[in-house]
Amino acid sequence: MSAPGDARYVVATDVGGTCTDAVLFAAGEPVRLGKALSTPPDFADGVLAAVGAAAEDLGLTTDELLARTSLFMHGSTVVDNTLFTRSGARTGLVTTEGFEDTLIITRGAYGRWAGLTEDGIKHPVATDRAPPLVPGARTRGVPERVDYKGAVLRALDEDAVRQAIRSLVEDEEIEALAVSFLWSFYNATHEQRVGELIREVAPDVYVTLSSEIAPVPGEYERASTTVINAYAGRIASDYITSLQALLRDRGYDGPLLVMQGYGGLLPAEEAAERAVGMLECGPAAGVIGSRHLGRLMEDEDIIACDMGGTTFKVGVIQGGAIDYAREPMVDRYHYVAPKIEVVSIGAGGGSIVALDPATGVPGVGPASAGARPGPVCYGLGGDEPTLTDVMLLVGYMDPGTFLGGTIALDAEAARRVFSEKVAKPLGMSVEEAAIGIYRIAAAQIADLIHEITVERGLDPRDFVLHAFGGTCGLLCGVFGAELGVRRIVVPYTASVNAAFGLLSADIVHEYSVTKTLPVPSPADEINEIYAPMAARAREQLAAEGFADDAITLDRSVDLRYGRQVHEVTTPVAGSGPMDEGAVGRLAADFEALYERKFGKGSAYRAAGMEMTMFRLTARGLVERPRIEKAALEGAGPEGARIGKRDIYVEAEGGFAPADIYDFERLSPGNVVSGPAVIHTPITTIVVQAGQSGRVDAYRNISIEFG
Repeated sequence: MSAPGDARYVVATDVGGTCTDAVLFAAGEPVRLGKALSTPPDFADGVLAAVGAAAEDLGLTTDELLARTSLFMHGSTVVDNTLFTRSGARTGLVTTEGFEDTLIITRGAYGRWAGLTEDGIKHPVATDRAPPLVPGARTRGVPERVDYKGAVLRALDEDAVRQAIRSLVEDEEIEALAVSFLWSFYNATHEQRVGELIREVAPDVYVTLSSEIAPVPGEYERASTTVINAYAGRIASDYITSLQALLRDRGYDGPLLVMQGYGGLLPAEEAAERAVGMLECGPAAGVIGSRHLGRLMEDEDIIACDMGGTTFKVGVIQGGAIDYAREPMVDRYHYVAPKIEVVSIGAGGGSIVALDPATGVPGVGPASAGARPGPVCYGLGGDEPTLTDVMLLVGYMDPGTFLGGTIALDAEAARRVFSEKVAKPLGMSVEEAAIGIYRIAAAQIADLIHEITVERGLDPRDFVLHAFGGTCGLLCGVFGAELGVRRIVVPYTASVNAAFGLLSADIVHEYSVTKTLPVPSPADEINEIYAPMAARAREQLAAEGFADDAITLDRSVDLRYGRQVHEVTTPVAGSGPMDEGAVGRLAADFEALYERKFGKGSAYRAAGMEMTMFRLTARGLVERPRIEKAALEGAGPEGARIGKRDIYVEAEGGFAPADIYDFERLSPGNVVSGPAVIHTPITTIVVQAGQSGRVDAYRNISIEFG
């Protein structure tokens, strides 16, 4: 198919641990998908390969497509990878004198087990705090002090600051510098002056100020966030800059928008300065994509599951609203940037299957084979069995159709390595061991979903489960049935759903002011807090090209009960100035949210309430893909059946014959009865016995029970 000559495309790309995804959209045309293996350490090659795969469907080269592209959106794991592999810049910290050990102390005893698995927490004697990204030798305290109201108690000693900078640069050879002073979120004057001095004394050092990146209470969390941003900032900035240059060289002359973990997009220049905002931006985009699809399908309660090559991730959408994490963490390090709540375990297609050396018990992950060398069956040098190899051994994957036939899977190599390292040590046949590993993976996933639903008072039976990512469609029929969800939806964009989510996102800027006020407080006092934020937001979005009618401002307030430390972010109803009635509604909404979060009857107004932070979310509305419904045809899928083979069937407890279907030949309205396997160019979907998979008007596969 050739592309219309005047078409202007929106391109969204997402870099994952194993694959890089691309989604193309133009008004009046169907959404087109592309996928390629990620290419660490130069991930840009994988980005262009995925875009090129999508361009092929248009009969265009990559350069021709980019020349016709008006907007390029991008999400990447570059910051996550930097933290996990400890490959960031050599970083120093300048802080208030007397508080040099903040990163080492963390948050008291809690720091010893923060971020550990439940098994790790069970052995407290063996636990310890995560080693700080900035050790004590690269931390300098300088004389200065601001009080809790922002008043200067001790002036900044500029000579001491210059000496600290020179010492860190000359003696410790730092490449990046974080600055985090006490109460700087109330008065940033001292931090700003330190920033100026760093640029004078050491202009090549990458600088992050806590008053700019994390202007919130909590000395440890603020310092940790600032250090994370400094540690990963130079790498993120270089990555974004090089991707911009590469796109320009290949013919693209529009803006580059970068996904953030809170579910919005930022212009590349701003994103390059806010590396911490890119953490877990891919999972966030997936949840945004699920919400968009849910609105199309009139589903408001969704369990959004993303299983790719490295991890299984899950988020909850309740009443059309997305939950945000109260205490985000990356590899045991806290940070305070806003982030959609997504929890994960190390169970993905590339997760390595191994036996515990002490007990001989088999497990899946968290170690991953990644994209290269990847699973054994990829034939790229992998020598450890992975979950992808298991999926091949239980009959779900077809060696000739993986990624549309672009990679021929080596089934014999997968069988040989799995037999040697897993099956024989267990005294089992390859098939028996592979089924056991499959069940372990499904059980791990079901347990994680129980953790964020049942353990929080939510009933999975009230939810629709969205199964996306390249691997989720292979297991969702089993763990979805165990959870008892209403139905399962495998999106048309399943294995590129994070990239699709980018198309559903807007330009989003977050603003906040920390101030404690009792409830009730005069409405005028609250309006005075929001007015400067709103003016700044409109000015910033107007400079980015958004007209007034394409700008929305949403307000929210963090509230808590007296003598409590945990706040609940509560939206402010309406868009106009608040009055006394609006303040009363805010308090009532807080109590309703509090009980939804902590259980019926947990609210206690007699304790008193207070507002602690005032937030404003400014959105520049980006054109979204309009996905048109297709006409439904008959239920018979016979024309798409391409064969039959034995696969593992959960209801049988072993192998049984299953019909095999080509997704490209299925039409909206077709119904596939399980057991069956549906091969698409970008993923594989297994319909278990007793289930039926219906192709809906949006070309999603809706799996129903009974």
